Amino acid sequence: MSDSTVKSFHLHLVSDSTGETVGLVARACLVQFDTIEATEHLWAMTRSKDQVEDALAGIKENPGFVLYTIVNDDTRNQLEEGCRKLQVPCIAVLDPIIAKLGVHLDAEVHALPGRQHVMDAEYFSRIEAMQFVLNHDDGQSTHNLEKADIVLLGVSRTSKTPTCIYLANKGIRAANIPIVPGCALPDELFTVTGPMIVGLTKDPKRLVEIRRQRLRLLDQDEGTDYVDLEKVSTEINDARRLYTKHNWPVINVSRKSIEETAATILQMYNKRREQSA
Repeated sequence: MSDSTVKSFHLHLVSDSTGETVGLVARACLVQFDTIEATEHLWAMTRSKDQVEDALAGIKENPGFVLYTIVNDDTRNQLEEGCRKLQVPCIAVLDPIIAKLGVHLDAEVHALPGRQHVMDAEYFSRIEAMQFVLNHDDGQSTHNLEKADIVLLGVSRTSKTPTCIYLANKGIRAANIPIVPGCALPDELFTVTGPMIVGLTKDPKRLVEIRRQRLRLLDQDEGTDYVDLEKVSTEINDARRLYTKHNWPVINVSRKSIEETAATILQMYNKRREQSA
């Protein structure tokens, strides 16, 4: 088999909760393999004997690798014993981390399925942040911009909205304001003192490609300044001058995923909070 040949396999993700954690771990590992393609099978909310049997039946039908996050000992043992009989590998992805933390902190583990999804104060904070983002998307509701934790600026298609949504999932109240040629920015942007304002930028050629794809998707005319490289370059340069004038930090999102952009913003935000404290 050549290095370029793609190898496929079945990956079974078994969880006593939503499966979000085991899914994220699996994908973080799989991205390290260029020639591997996984067919994922999610067995979420697996807590009873019958549910484990259903999962084992699916694993038997499509044998493959099994990753699980289950805290109940009886359920774990049933799954592991079933996988042993089927002769498929079965790994508890969080066990090594939890065990090491327990030893390091000299603390006892209190296992509870779906504990990370408990509706506590942090949960409601994320819900509030998400509502804030939706209300302050694309330059809306600038009258109370001061209530934002972070304000993102950028020309069209610089991933402002998805980045704000990702930040909301971290409990951050984020607003975004588009920079549109010929349109004035809201006065509130230049008077707020609480929020951290961040400018987003992107390589002009890459931005034109993304905008063209957007226009094709909407079946709109491509013969506009919106996708003219010279005009777009001017847009980007004008935005950069604005950021520099007001000493706002800038992030180039050309080769960054939403998660990477958000992580960079959070680092800047936390550093700012530490300095203020």
